[in-house]
Amino acid sequence: MKTLRPICFLVFFSYVQCQTLQRSLLAAALRHINSQNYLQENLRDITSIMVAQFLQKLTFEEVQTIVEEVVDLADKCKILKAHESPSECSHQLMTTFLEHICHNHGKADKEEFSHCCNINNKARLKCFLLYKKDDAGYSDISQIPNPEQICEMDDENQVSVKERYIYETSRKHPFLYGPTILTMSACYETAIQSCCQERNKTECFQIKLEPIKKYVKEISLRHHHLCEIGIKFKHQVAKAVELVLLTKKLPEGNFSEIARLAVDAQNLHQACCEGDVVTCVLGRSQLMNYTFSKQLSLSSKISLCCAQLAPFRGECVISSENEQKPHLASLPLGRFTEDRSVCEQFSHEPDDFLQEFLYEYSRRHSELAVPVILRVDTVYQNLLANCCKLENPLECYSRGQEMFQRVVRESHEHVKHHCDLHEKLGEADFHDRLIILYTKKAPQLSAQELVMFTKNMAAAATKCCPLRDEQRFACMEDSAKLILGALCRRHEAEPINAGVGHCCDDSYAFRKLCFDDLQVDGTYISPPLSCDQVISLKENLCKAQEEFQTEKQKLLSHLVKQKPYAREMQFQSMTDSFAHVVEKCCPAETREMCFREEGSKLIEKCQSLLGSK
Repeated sequence: MKTLRPICFLVFFSYVQCQTLQRSLLAAALRHINSQNYLQENLRDITSIMVAQFLQKLTFEEVQTIVEEVVDLADKCKILKAHESPSECSHQLMTTFLEHICHNHGKADKEEFSHCCNINNKARLKCFLLYKKDDAGYSDISQIPNPEQICEMDDENQVSVKERYIYETSRKHPFLYGPTILTMSACYETAIQSCCQERNKTECFQIKLEPIKKYVKEISLRHHHLCEIGIKFKHQVAKAVELVLLTKKLPEGNFSEIARLAVDAQNLHQACCEGDVVTCVLGRSQLMNYTFSKQLSLSSKISLCCAQLAPFRGECVISSENEQKPHLASLPLGRFTEDRSVCEQFSHEPDDFLQEFLYEYSRRHSELAVPVILRVDTVYQNLLANCCKLENPLECYSRGQEMFQRVVRESHEHVKHHCDLHEKLGEADFHDRLIILYTKKAPQLSAQELVMFTKNMAAAATKCCPLRDEQRFACMEDSAKLILGALCRRHEAEPINAGVGHCCDDSYAFRKLCFDDLQVDGTYISPPLSCDQVISLKENLCKAQEEFQTEKQKLLSHLVKQKPYAREMQFQSMTDSFAHVVEKCCPAETREMCFREEGSKLIEKCQSLLGSK
């Protein structure tokens, strides 16, 4: 069924389970945020998010101590009325927090950014932001080791469960937006209260908490990606991304409404990415208020979100389906490629004109992923920049529609080739092929990094390739932008090579196609390798298939680094031999002796491959 459910329902359950859940559970979650004095009532939680996201190494108790001290000093936040701007409060809270940390040298030293305290104002904040580490291996509160203990804690102190969740989620996901953390903390608390009433608490926790964990992980990846775009490509690209996303979701909205929302959304994202949780939380609330005041002209899909309260409404809109593509046959795109006044409009107000093109193209092609639409937009910008210099520009830019189709077709062919290969090879061999390709492109990455990076790409193909043509295309492009975004953040932290740097920095729209076309890094000189260093034959290979696959693929990556121009069948022969040894020795009575004897033969074969020309 397509009826939109409240956000906790969407996160917790499948549509069938939604029908049977008692609505009182949602009401319990909503009571936490049903207040006109929203900022004052949630100031501690908002400050906890800010502190934990910046100071990820601190314990829960240390964070709570700082929260108490900072809130006590932030008097502007205590007297803020609902109709007043949050800017003074947010500025004071952030300034107070940074000064507090810098005056307490032990805290700054523990997080290894004491040198940031020697910088003033905005530069200090940017310095602190550089030390945020996404998903840095911190414990996960969603995995409950002792249901009885957590229920006992919840029964004794209802606040502590929610506060602990906010702390763990914030430090694990430092780029996750504050409103989302507040929403999920209420959903989490509701799930705990529900499961503690059940006889089989462990099973209940698994059913209800796993979807929360999955949602948080996925949305955190998207939030971090949006932050990366804003930092690397500045406001123009970030604003274009917002315009496309909003137009795809609300294609019935007129241009001026969508453009205003895009600017507000971009400013909101900037505040969230800079760790300004007060502005992030209240800014989203204001953005939602405006959106819902225009719901009749924007979208029928968000109407049920209007009945919810902050911060649930924002998450509800994000999770809602896009509005269906409107009937726009009477409004062709011809005015951008056939009108003689195009160059005049382009030269007079280039930003507004190009934004309107992006809006009109996006609402007609909502089936396309954001990067593909931005490729068309880039092509159009370059087309006008060249054509408008000519004596007869119309003859030049009238080829626009044909060029747009070519861009989409070429992008589609890249995805089709990817999925055809996945179908031909199967998941495991497809992953091996990706390891070979990306080890050649980025041999500076460790074998472990390459295995994990390509594992995400292979998983995306497994998820997207079975879908219908249009859905498959959008799914693969959407997945690739996040996976490559993570690779580019890795490059930003520790440069990989010039080719990767070019693909990451040159064009956000064409980033995927750039990586697809990236060839062997001919500048890389692999350090000498002894095969006994990379062939690991231990008993743990017999216990877990995943462990076996990882070791086999790390071996493959090491071999490709040494011999990037060798034929693929030579690599396959080695990995097949590795698999044969494991298959032969694991059932053997004298497993250790078998590994030793067969391993020496495998090492000899490996050295022969490395010695060949």
